[in-house]
Amino acid sequence: MTLPLEGLTVIAVEQAVAAPFCSSRLADAGAHVIKIERPEGDFARGYDAFAKGQSSYFVWLNRGKDSVVVDLATEAGRKELEALIAGADVLLQNLKPGAMDKLGFARERLRKDYPRLIICTISGYGDDGPYANRKAYDLLIQAESGLASITGGPESASRVGLSIVDIATGATAHAAILEALIGRSVSGKGADIRISMFDVMADWLTVPLISAEAGKSPKRIGLAHPSIAPYGVFTSKDGKDILISIQNEREWKKLCADVMEQPALPDDPRLANMVERVHNRALTDRLVGEAFASMSRDTLLQRLDKADIAFAEVNTMDDLSKHPHLRRIEVDSPNGKLAYPAPAAIVMDERRRYGAVPAIGQHTNARAEKKKA
Repeated sequence: MTLPLEGLTVIAVEQAVAAPFCSSRLADAGAHVIKIERPEGDFARGYDAFAKGQSSYFVWLNRGKDSVVVDLATEAGRKELEALIAGADVLLQNLKPGAMDKLGFARERLRKDYPRLIICTISGYGDDGPYANRKAYDLLIQAESGLASITGGPESASRVGLSIVDIATGATAHAAILEALIGRSVSGKGADIRISMFDVMADWLTVPLISAEAGKSPKRIGLAHPSIAPYGVFTSKDGKDILISIQNEREWKKLCADVMEQPALPDDPRLANMVERVHNRALTDRLVGEAFASMSRDTLLQRLDKADIAFAEVNTMDDLSKHPHLRRIEVDSPNGKLAYPAPAAIVMDERRRYGAVPAIGQHTNARAEKKKA
């Protein structure tokens, strides 16, 4: 079976999360991804040791790639990278700003020498502006962009519980590269794509930014919604947290009548419509909370499901591990097989095989032998 990107070669001068997220998806789709690692390896290899003694980040984001050690501090290493780029379709990199230029790989020169090459550069703040040379990591951008200020509860700003900036940036790069490949199939020309982590988060924060500029700066309200009520977490009699979402008046009436067994509640003018319920959120939440606290988790779930109310249990990672909807893939690694969540996209009638996680420099010698031959 031929995968969509088979025959394409990607050179990934990458580290950490953002660029590896992008290139892992290109590898999944059949691209030959050559990961350039420093002699000591991508520093993400040392983030933790939770995956059979290996980094959970690394095994997630580097399946299906060749690992080639290239010491870019040496002339021989730079020549090796030049030869790799000369035969590539895509060059993806997220080194610190200006690093590739200093090594002799300025994008302007590469575009002139390799007009079909698609170059994608990931940075923290872009090429210019007062912060262009700042170091930028996921949590730093969560703070700088304002994301942390609208995350968490009233007591303090909070980090999103995963590397959302890196992942969003990698996904943006992936989409941009695929667009450029489609464009090249028409024009024959490559592209120079530049993506900053700050830009990605600013884009994603458009709605709260517009709200703030209209004088309605978002407040941190934990697992609740600023403009909908009831929309939040309520606890069952046996201590299970359940999040419900009421989007319209029909659902509110169903919740009151079929779940809470209080069909007259919508007649109260303080609860008669969404605007009033949000204005009287404390009352709304107290009444729903008291009703939920009188029922067991199983009873609540049965009633909510039967009433067609949107709900979710507030699960832990242990709950996710055994969730009935969790799909997994299995990949080989230097320390044995690993099973972890599958990529979200399912392409019908196409069975994907996921490549192994490479050891540091696993494919360096193979390349050297091929050159000799």
